[in-house]
Amino acid sequence: METPAHNLRAVRYEPEERPRPILAFGLAFQAGMPIVAAIVLTPAIVVRAAGMADSYLSWSIFTALAISGVTTVLQARRVGYFGAGYTLFMGTSGTFIAVCVTALADGGPALLATLVVISSSFQFLFAARLSLLRRIFTPTVIGTVLMLIPATVMPVLYHVLQQVPAGAAPAAAPASAAATLIVVAVVTLRGAGVWRLWAPVIGITVGCVAAGAFGLYDIGRVVEAPWIAFSVDGWPGFDFGFSAASFWSLLPAFVLVTLVGAAATVGDGVAIQNVSWRTPRAIDSRAVQGAVLADGVGQLLSGLAGTVPSTTSSSSVAITDLTGVAARRVGVCTGIIFVAVAFVPKVTALITAIPTSVAAGYLTALMAILFVNGMKLVVQNGIDHRKGLVAGVGFWIGVGFQHRSIFPDYGGWWSGLLENGMTVGAVTAILLTLCMDVTTQRHKRLKTEVRVSAVRDIHTFLADFSARRRWDQATADRLCLAAEETLLTLIGPEERQERVERRLLLVVRDDGTAAELEFIASTDEENIEDRLALLRQQDGVGMPVDHELSLRLLGHFASSVRHQQYHDTDIVTIRVDVRRNGSGAVD
Repeated sequence: METPAHNLRAVRYEPEERPRPILAFGLAFQAGMPIVAAIVLTPAIVVRAAGMADSYLSWSIFTALAISGVTTVLQARRVGYFGAGYTLFMGTSGTFIAVCVTALADGGPALLATLVVISSSFQFLFAARLSLLRRIFTPTVIGTVLMLIPATVMPVLYHVLQQVPAGAAPAAAPASAAATLIVVAVVTLRGAGVWRLWAPVIGITVGCVAAGAFGLYDIGRVVEAPWIAFSVDGWPGFDFGFSAASFWSLLPAFVLVTLVGAAATVGDGVAIQNVSWRTPRAIDSRAVQGAVLADGVGQLLSGLAGTVPSTTSSSSVAITDLTGVAARRVGVCTGIIFVAVAFVPKVTALITAIPTSVAAGYLTALMAILFVNGMKLVVQNGIDHRKGLVAGVGFWIGVGFQHRSIFPDYGGWWSGLLENGMTVGAVTAILLTLCMDVTTQRHKRLKTEVRVSAVRDIHTFLADFSARRRWDQATADRLCLAAEETLLTLIGPEERQERVERRLLLVVRDDGTAAELEFIASTDEENIEDRLALLRQQDGVGMPVDHELSLRLLGHFASSVRHQQYHDTDIVTIRVDVRRNGSGAVD
């Protein structure tokens, strides 16, 4: 049965679809060129702010482009556990600007390289333990981080609009930025088919033409740049002095920013799945793990090269949503373009010559889309006062620090970290989530195996828990039946015949209005959420077969079902509405 048209997203190419090579490279060019500018500008800002030599600047830009290209291909293709399998573009991370400038100023490029390499190990640990961290990095926390990215970037973009060459007309920057933003918005909203795909390129081209009319486009930089060049004399080596004044004082900041960046990558890994398929699918947590692992590879390579860390570009989600192109082939082509541009300074000069006002206009459209995607994550499973508190307080605390409205005169090496609103807001949201998890969740655990005979132990366990909570008998029965059908769904007909043994940890919590059950077991291949969604589409079509019966009963007894699949763990979370004794039977 086909999915209703109103449930389909405007996706032109899904990840598994393969546009023609010429079209794929064209789409990759229009998606990648704005990111190339960001890749180049971040190390340029860091190196120049720290007063480093031009040779190191050339090396930083070259290696940043090459590493971003290699890891973009890795994200798209997925090698083993590494890579998301989606078009997640990689680029230099603006989150690291403050700490990288401090490291370069205190100890030079060698110290920066050492700090980036060591902090990258926390990316791999984060990915390996993502299933354990799921209650901390919730969709609410991740959505808050995604909303804070535009909140931290937009003030910089607005400041950029004021930076024009001496003697330029006052209207030069506003006119070129407005032309870019208006054209991107109009083509995206009103364009159809191929026109929508080229909205970014059309907008930037119109913006550059408008900027050129005011004399803002520096063509001389492009003319003077060589066609082919390869920087080989800028590698800084490593600093193994581990001094207390520089290394040990900066390492906590690098680790914290790395973890915040990993959380942002988790958000990107979730969000890119939401915009890559025409028919909504359950989030594949293994793809999210792969995105974080590939992110760790990018940061490790950046440290080995001695440049600014590479991480997923949050623009990936906005670009995919804007163009409707999610094909992996486009991601691979984009990575190849990044590597090629690293060897062609003239192309880099062509991109970096784009006036900052034009880039600001284009990025305004992308950041607006990213902000909305963050809001969608926060409210995707409903929102209550707890989620509202985490998202609201985390967001506004981050905005307050970003605008230096909170403790503006705070000194010490933490001052640079506290100036980053995304970092402070993310930490605030995480701490609030931990606090609420500790203070509100009353839970019990049962260890058993994924087998039919475990039903009796589960019934006894849940009946005792229901009695202690003073839930009525109808609630207790419904809870036991929901747990039984979840277990049978996890087992599947094949395991019942082959007697495959898997360990199971059952955790039950009472949040006051509902019982939450978590079934934690070694991994399986099929996703229960997707299977339930398929059954809902097929309601009324034929009679259910035996293996579908448990799914249908589960959908009846549980108010919600969420299935998270990691490389080493299956986690099925179900919620069952509860009522206390004396409050009436459950409907």
